[in-house]
Amino acid sequence: MLEDFKTFARAVRQTGRLMVGIPDYDTYVGHCRATHPDQPVMSYEEFFRERQASRYGLGRNGMMRCC
Repeated sequence: MLEDFKTFARAVRQTGRLMVGIPDYDTYVGHCRATHPDQPVMSYEEFFRERQASRYGLGRNGMMRCC
């Protein structure tokens, strides 16, 4: 019963994050390890910053890009 609740809670959390545009870090890590085992995996903080920059079009200096 507890495992069912944990699975449900994980799905709700992932769905909520995807709804606001934040991809799931665990899915990213699984993909990287399976597809790119020779490359380092970003930390959660790096992943979050990279996804935010990608979503909002932020450049390296944190400012909005025009192109």
